[in-house]
Amino acid sequence: MAASRDPAVLYPDIATEGSLAAALQAAADKDGLAVSFEASESNPLLHASVASMVPHRTVLAISAWAVERRWSIRGCEPFQDMALVEGTTQDLAQVARAAQAWCDGVELAEIRCAAPFVHLTGRFEVPDNDPERLAESEWQHLRTEADEMDWPEYRALIEAAYSEPTLRGLYPFTSHWTLRFSTSTRPRLTTVPLCLDAYRQKPYTLSTHYMGEVLAEATTAEEAVSMALRHLPSDFVAVTPGTD
Repeated sequence: MAASRDPAVLYPDIATEGSLAAALQAAADKDGLAVSFEASESNPLLHASVASMVPHRTVLAISAWAVERRWSIRGCEPFQDMALVEGTTQDLAQVARAAQAWCDGVELAEIRCAAPFVHLTGRFEVPDNDPERLAESEWQHLRTEADEMDWPEYRALIEAAYSEPTLRGLYPFTSHWTLRFSTSTRPRLTTVPLCLDAYRQKPYTLSTHYMGEVLAEATTAEEAVSMALRHLPSDFVAVTPGTD
């Protein structure tokens, strides 16, 4: 593993400006943008942020890599603190453009248009934190994530589960690629005792607990989902907000 390098050596231009926020501000001003950056108190050369004008977005976190010259961004929704946009780039001007779009509250797809390095996680914004919409947003994230992976068995499992209305009505999440379900959203999950696993060129498995005893195996994702439905508790309710 590569060792961390002195930020002042890796980012001499940032050090000259005094902070990542100041360097981003200079890049934004040069590009004619109207966005303000906040410097990190603990590590100003490596971290900065920008607030959004809309309440259903967190600040956009901007971080410099410690082993090579590159910057990352992460922007979340505040109720669950789950990422809506991510991305890495070596172009500081691109970061400034993404920050401007995030700050202005433009549509997520338009942020990617403004700064092509931005990766959309598949989640969509739910300003009122409606739990059913948050569940659907998380399903779309899992489908997007699976579609980007070179793992057809896992992708088939996600799609088979999503196509089943009963499971689609639950809040999905994963633990080390084990597909699980909850009757409440994050941040406080209420887990259903169902765990589905996909393997490369192996049978799908169903268990009631993460890393627990396997209850059944299936050769296809559709068969695995059918088995899960037969073990689904009959007393679960519609998805609720995951609050204390």
